[in-house]
Parts: sequence; C-alpha cells; structure tokens
Amino acid sequence: MEPVLFYGVPQGCSFGSIVALEWLGQPYRLCRINMPEDMQGDLYARINTVRETPALLLEDGTTLSESAAILHYIAARDLSKGLGFAQGTRDHDRLNQVLAFLNTTYFSAFSPLWRAYEMEENPPVQSVLREVGREDVRKAHGHLEAMLEGREWLAGSQRTVADAYFIGLSRWATYHRAVALQDYPNIWRLVRKLEADPAVAFAHAIEAGRPATSSGGFRGHVTLEELSPKLAA
Repeated sequence: MEPVLFYGVPQGCSFGSIVALEWLGQPYRLCRINMPEDMQGDLYARINTVRETPALLLEDGTTLSESAAILHYIAARDLSKGLGFAQGTRDHDRLNQVLAFLNTTYFSAFSPLWRAYEMEENPPVQSVLREVGREDVRKAHGHLEAMLEGREWLAGSQRTVADAYFIGLSRWATYHRAVALQDYPNIWRLVRKLEADPAVAFAHAIEAGRPATSSGGFRGHVTLEELSPKLAA
C-alpha cells in the first residue's frame, strides 16, 4: 500500500503534511483521526505511542511520527520537487532552522491557549492562560515577521515543506483570536499566497469532510480498522 498519513481533526497540525504530500505528487492515502477520541484507543497507540498526530505509515509497515520528521521525509522522497534540500547544504540548514522555529517557538506559543480551551470549568485560570498565550503568540509573530523580511517564502526563494507546515499552524491565530494576521504584512502576504494554492484548498476540504479534488497523488481514505493487520502488535 502507499504511505498513509494519519491526520487529526479538528485544527490538526497534520494539515501541513497533507499539503506537502499534495505538492510531492506521489501516491498516498489518508486516515482520519478524531481528536482526542481516536487517539486514546489501543489501536492508535500501535501507530504512535505518544498518541498524537500526525503519523505516517510507510510502505514497509514502519511508522514515523513528529511533524518535522515527516515533512523532511516527504521532501526527501523527491528532491527535484524543491520541497527540501540535500542534507549538508546551506539550504538544508536554513530549512531545518525554519522548521525548528515553527515546531518550537511558534507552535508552543499557542500551548496556553489550547490549555485554556480545555478549562471551561475554571474561568479564572482560563483567563490567565489566554492572556499569557496571546502575548506569546504576539511575540512569535513578531519574530516570524522579521524572518520573512526580504524572503518570498519561509526558507528563501522557493516554497518548501516549511510553508506547508506554517499554513496549518497559522490558522490557530484566528481560531483563538490571538492576533490579526493582517497586522503583519510579510506574514499576511504569505498566508494569502498559500491559501490560494490548490493543495491548501484540498487540505481544508479534507478536514471539513467536504468533496475534495486532489492535484497530487491522493488515493483515498482508509480506516484504522482496515490498517490493523499492517500494524505492529
């Protein structure tokens, strides 16, 4: 079977991996994971012991987890697509740096807001978490705005898996009403360009459960139960 990406809904950071697979253009399948219900089951634990998405089931039956690792793997499947670069090059180092920023500083800035989302029974704590989170998100967007100065894309002059990852995470700013992306001209320019991309439109439709037209190699959905025989016990 083709590689299978396990993507989380709603608002999963796995969105970027769907976009990257579409850009790659090679055959792949998707497995929809409803968060957090599906991740708590024993079956998903056989895919990822930390019970998070995304995860990627490879052709040989092994699995790969963590967004940065999956995105680098997707890019390396065909470097001629320009989604990544050969290891040891300056371009690869720059891409690695951008992915690390997105995976740590940018991603973690939203952590207090996601915690607040889960604490409706404790309004005072929820309020503090939202205040802290919004300040962290403002700082992270300030850093990202400066990083984009003079660049067409996050890692330089061409789109890479970093841009795919970013467009999935950037939705959280609006979802949590943390910042207005329009207040950051460089970020807003990149967001608008990416939102016009067919692969991003496809990923939105997939998450929403709407009919989705692939411009890449999408071969359909598969369920956890159907994959069970291929998973390590």
